[in-house]
Amino acid sequence: MPLPFLTADRDGDDLATAAPLPTEDLYESRERRRRPYRPGPWRVGGAALLLLPAAAALLSAVIAVAAGSLPVAGICIAAAAVLIALAARLVRSGIWVSEAGLQQVRLLSATTVAWADVADVRVVEQPVRRLGLRRVPGRALVVHRAAGEPLPALVTDQGPDFLGRPRAFGTAADAVADWVEEFKGPRL
Repeated sequence: MPLPFLTADRDGDDLATAAPLPTEDLYESRERRRRPYRPGPWRVGGAALLLLPAAAALLSAVIAVAAGSLPVAGICIAAAAVLIALAARLVRSGIWVSEAGLQQVRLLSATTVAWADVADVRVVEQPVRRLGLRRVPGRALVVHRAAGEPLPALVTDQGPDFLGRPRAFGTAADAVADWVEEFKGPRL
């Protein structure tokens, strides 16, 4: 049995005029912001837990439409959209780097610091919040600005990205320090 959708029914002229494939790997591009570490299981699990009521709200919207109640369906869809946006933002929280600078993304805000304004990045021993709740002794990645206060420590070894993964925290701290060294020059 012939499978025409798997064969090329074009002649060579079509291939010659086709647009070339991009040769640049988008992840390796220095202009794009990227996180120098993977999101941790607690962060991804929290986002997944936010998606469960979003799915229930969308199912409720379908039932409301079938019952003929469009205002209720609209409310359910709006609630689902808010939960989905929060889940996406929760996964996106953390430190992102690019040629332009360092960006610290929180759940409801973000702070961007140009590389010229970054004085130092270091790991300090200090009390940190375990999963944002109670304070425990731990390590935090602190970004010091050239002029002004340091950024609040978002990346800690007790946070949702690194709880139970101390080696991953060390690797992430080294990766951010490498980016600072690459764009600021060697430390004095």
